[in-house]
Amino acid sequence: MMHTARLKQTRETFWRTLQTFCVTRIVIAVVLLIYFGFNAVRGAEALEVTDSWGMFVAYGVLAVVFALSSVYWQRQFITQLLLQLMVDIAAISLLYITAGGARSGLAILYLFPLAGAAVLAPLILALFFVSVVTLIMLSESGYQLLHSISDVSPSRAGLYGAAFFAAIYVINRLAAKLIKQENLAAQRGHELQVQEAINRLVIADMGDGILVVGNDTEVFACNPAAERMLGLSMPVGKTDWKITAYPSLMTIADAFQAWRHRQDGDVDASSFVMVKPGDAATGATRDLVTHLKLRFAKVESPGLAEDRTVIFVQDVTEIENQAQQLKLASMGRLTASIAHEVRNPLSAIAHAASLLREDAVDPTQKRLLNIVGDNVVRLNQMIEDILKLSRKAHTHTEPLELGPFLEELLDEFDESHSVPPGVIALGRMDGVRVRFDPLHLREVVVNLLSNALRYASGQDDSIRIELVSPLPSRLELHVQDDGPAITPEVRAHLFEPFYTTSSKGTGLGLYVARELCLNNGAMLDYEYRMGLSREGADEPSGRFVISFAVRN
Repeated sequence: MMHTARLKQTRETFWRTLQTFCVTRIVIAVVLLIYFGFNAVRGAEALEVTDSWGMFVAYGVLAVVFALSSVYWQRQFITQLLLQLMVDIAAISLLYITAGGARSGLAILYLFPLAGAAVLAPLILALFFVSVVTLIMLSESGYQLLHSISDVSPSRAGLYGAAFFAAIYVINRLAAKLIKQENLAAQRGHELQVQEAINRLVIADMGDGILVVGNDTEVFACNPAAERMLGLSMPVGKTDWKITAYPSLMTIADAFQAWRHRQDGDVDASSFVMVKPGDAATGATRDLVTHLKLRFAKVESPGLAEDRTVIFVQDVTEIENQAQQLKLASMGRLTASIAHEVRNPLSAIAHAASLLREDAVDPTQKRLLNIVGDNVVRLNQMIEDILKLSRKAHTHTEPLELGPFLEELLDEFDESHSVPPGVIALGRMDGVRVRFDPLHLREVVVNLLSNALRYASGQDDSIRIELVSPLPSRLELHVQDDGPAITPEVRAHLFEPFYTTSSKGTGLGLYVARELCLNNGAMLDYEYRMGLSREGADEPSGRFVISFAVRN
């Protein structure tokens, strides 16, 4: 099959070359008609032009017929070639003899059909036609010599013949070399197409996603696995899109830019990100959140004008879920141990410290007892946060009306934290219902409001709770304050247990809040989005986002 394809390609090349010679033949016929017609007008009598008009017209008609045949009847290539060569040699020979033989200088016209034979015919056949032309020229010179015509030299015809032999041999060898190179190029091209087809099949069948991107996050290639992981539904063959065009993929874009600007040269560095799969065009969604492992590899090629990077995408959501189950099991055993082994001694320490504080008179003793009391309270709060995880199994399956729930929660929060009226602004949430355990959602929102109250300016609407629906099948609750955004360095560890930037915090509040959200099929995250600052400028700001799976 490969040989047949190469042979077909070679035949197409031969036919195109033959068509070129046919066009050249028509041009030569037209030029000859114009030339001899001009001489006839001038009254030149050196040539018997009148007797040659029929031959010129016939030759021009045959040239057109040969051209049409090479285009519309591509069969019997050798037969067509031989017929055209014989007509060319016959016409040129008649013109050569009529014009006076070698003296006319028209012997050079033989080079046209002979060159065509050298390019398109085998060497033996091309040399045969050279021999025929040489015999015609020698015969014409011998005839004139027998008739005692002056200024006749057979050596001139012999020199023409020798020159034709040399030229045709060189042209034939060069043409054969070019044809061989073309066949080799066609073979390499076919092998490359087969390899590309294999690569596409392997990449399309891979379980891991593959993205080929440029420095501006433009995607040049994307396999089906990557589309599934990212929740996209691209048309077949579409690659002219950018990762930054989809807000849900900004975490991938941020990880890619961070890798590009890294100076340690670790080209195989991996990153773990979480994305909310969703197609902005179709609204197609998959899971609420997908945990992805990204590995970046730079494409290095000396001849590559632009940088390319391959991003290997692996879905580790299932692995994370399994790890989560193991973590919850361990946490359950830990909470039971803490409840029995730590809380009771801690209560005894707190009671003893309070008794000592009643009799303490020395300021130093009071200060030390206060330190003991503060740390007892902190440890007790840490135990309370850990014990909250044990209540995750008690989920509430009934739909919860979000508006009245948040209004009641804010009334209690304002009263318990002495929040001035108007500081916390609640957006409209008429008729919105979600599936979330009320106790769990209360703990999550109170935790977020406590953090916001710590950093907000305290002005009117400095803390905002808004409901956003970026997709028809997704609902988000935003909790945002007008304080400074969390730095990317802190953001990377924000939801890790026991990580805190406050001397009075336990580092478990946000961790517990995220675990409670996951237990209710939701997701808690901190995102950077464009928004109006306090001065009215459009700049990126941070906010906590609770993503509910579906609207109820």
